[in-house]
Amino acid sequence: MYALNNLPKEEINNDEEYRLPPPIDQHPHQQQNQEDRQERPDVAKAKENYTQTEEASFSGRHTCHQTTPVPIPGHHEITRRNIPAYIIADLNARHRSLGQHNNNLMGIEVINFIHRDIITHLGPDFDTFERKVKIKGWRSLAQAFGRQQLIVSGCRKCCLWPRQSQPGRGRTDTRLQGGHGVAPSINMALTSVTKSTKPFDGQKPGTSGLRKAVKVFQQPNYTENFVQCILSAMEGALPGCTLVVGGDGRYFGKQAVDIIVKMCAANGVRKCLVGQNGILSTPCVSCIIRKYKTAGGIVLTASHNPGGPDADFGIKFNISNGGPAPDGVTNKIYSLTQSLAEYKICPDLKCDIATIGTQEFQVDGKPFTVEVVDSVADYVAYMKEIFDFNAIKGLLHGADGNPPLKVLINAMHGVTGPYVRRIFLEELGASPDSAVNIVPLEDFGGHHPDPNLTYAADLVKAMKEGEFGFGAAFDGDGDRNMILGYKAFFVTPSDSVAVIADNTDCIPYFKKNGVKGLARSMPTGCAIDRVAAKKGMEIFEVPTGWKYFGNLMDAGRLSICGEESFGTGSDHIREKDGIWAVLAWLSILAVRKTTVEKVLLNHWQTYGRNFFTRYDYENCESDPCNAMMAALDAMSGDAAMVGKELSHGGKTYKIAKIDNFEYTDPIDGAVAKKQGVRILMSDGSRAVMRLSGTGSSGATVRMYIESYESDPSTYTKDAQEVLKPLVEITINLSQLRERTGRQEPTVIT
Repeated sequence: MYALNNLPKEEINNDEEYRLPPPIDQHPHQQQNQEDRQERPDVAKAKENYTQTEEASFSGRHTCHQTTPVPIPGHHEITRRNIPAYIIADLNARHRSLGQHNNNLMGIEVINFIHRDIITHLGPDFDTFERKVKIKGWRSLAQAFGRQQLIVSGCRKCCLWPRQSQPGRGRTDTRLQGGHGVAPSINMALTSVTKSTKPFDGQKPGTSGLRKAVKVFQQPNYTENFVQCILSAMEGALPGCTLVVGGDGRYFGKQAVDIIVKMCAANGVRKCLVGQNGILSTPCVSCIIRKYKTAGGIVLTASHNPGGPDADFGIKFNISNGGPAPDGVTNKIYSLTQSLAEYKICPDLKCDIATIGTQEFQVDGKPFTVEVVDSVADYVAYMKEIFDFNAIKGLLHGADGNPPLKVLINAMHGVTGPYVRRIFLEELGASPDSAVNIVPLEDFGGHHPDPNLTYAADLVKAMKEGEFGFGAAFDGDGDRNMILGYKAFFVTPSDSVAVIADNTDCIPYFKKNGVKGLARSMPTGCAIDRVAAKKGMEIFEVPTGWKYFGNLMDAGRLSICGEESFGTGSDHIREKDGIWAVLAWLSILAVRKTTVEKVLLNHWQTYGRNFFTRYDYENCESDPCNAMMAALDAMSGDAAMVGKELSHGGKTYKIAKIDNFEYTDPIDGAVAKKQGVRILMSDGSRAVMRLSGTGSSGATVRMYIESYESDPSTYTKDAQEVLKPLVEITINLSQLRERTGRQEPTVIT
């Protein structure tokens, strides 16, 4: 309930301007309410009571026909029973109008005019309210309010007298617009405040935003500081802009949305587009930014990291092209975090993010809008433009004499659950047992939402049983994916993006727009390079981090790209996109009329096979890992290392080059240095060592091993068997076991 301190103070002396409620014999619940109404005081008594309540505000909601006191601080107590049937302006006309307008209208709000004026009975339909309610004929109450928002509470039995054919069902609290259960268009006059703060160490964004433990973000001012620096870094683009806000639904997400909306309002943002309940997949955020041409978006996710009160949280900023902020922007944000002394917030702004609709506010005299949007609608509509859903539906149900393809989609209790339900179950008509773990949970069900062979072991196990011909899993925020074929045939991310690039004729989007170029992150296997060479396309090798693909896409030089970390995507948005990758694979299977395994075997027959694996050593001590990387970096300047032969298990490799990868953006000339040490062998094999930038604590060492084979007899061999000699050579060269104390990796993919 809102205490209003800017309303007219004139006495209301003409009782004839106010009409009592309908006679008792018109009330739909006349028998049960007759005694209650007879006990109520008259209008004059109610006005006298309220003359005593200057500067008063209610602190609770009523329950109809009960005598539970509603305290007014510093004054007497007024109960629901001793308030009359409300001092109502033209109630009879309002009753007729609203009752006919919609029979689902609910409730009232008792509005306290804190300067001795009146109590008025207000309903949720603002247009009718503005037409019908007048104060002394000199000014509409709507004008007096400045179009304030009303939160509606009450019951259908006695508060608005809707159609008698729709009896009330007790107390309801809701926000309505036009009687349709949608958040109202409201306008709440509010004032922002500036709060003092101090910088926090370590607020440097990694490859995809700031990720820390939840408890770190819950520190007083920690989240506010980082959000303020994001907003301040926008500089002249901030005032009057629109921003998208949403995340993967992990623990602390709703609290963070509340903070961000309040800070956007205080910092001059004109509008926030917020996913319902704060839910938006990372690909969907990019989609919405681009579709509605917003200035950017704030994404609340720690991606594939665990969730829950004792796990991780993250905040990242996406720019106006829909992609993660580039180094120039994140460096500016980090610089601001080091000297921040204050932040702006509108603490009294209350926003309902559970109900789709628009809410209007006045903040520091300027309009501010929060539009709560359907979390999946825009994204699903876009996927239906990109892919041929009828062809995919035919694949799943059986078409042209082919048997139906049984699929198993595992959302890992992440944000993709609602998208999986809408796309695969509703749009494509897959059977209910085709989708599992599709309810988003704040802790992802206690699991690690990373779609790989280790953390998606339940999917691997189910696929091995042979019931399903296609399997897929998505990470917490929906930008990563894993593809499995019959009997859990594993498709490496490096192969996956290469196959999609080689089969663009199966996807309507590329048939319409063409394919401009291909790219991969530096550690990713080089299979896509061979596709680019055959098709005569540009191929780009960029540092790890999807932000490095954005400039190339915006310049019209890149269409399809991927990362070995289970990220695949295209220029349809500026984020990697898990569901997009799965729909691309299903499109290929629908057109080629074959299986996942046969698609890969045919690909290797054409291009040869790039055997690839990745070893992750998670949550290691940072100092020894940094020392290990420094020692490897030093080898890049040691000429004696070139030509050195290294052997293990009867296999010998000769070092051709060691360097620390450096990238110069061909579009804007920006330089990214020290992106990972590469050990390149004379036969084209290679090893890469780098520290991950996506962890929330400690250090994660990633080791990537790749070897190319053109002998068809090797194509079906186990990658771990083929790559074992180079794995051991790299571990020994880096002294990984000695420096980290880890004898085995946490994850192998």
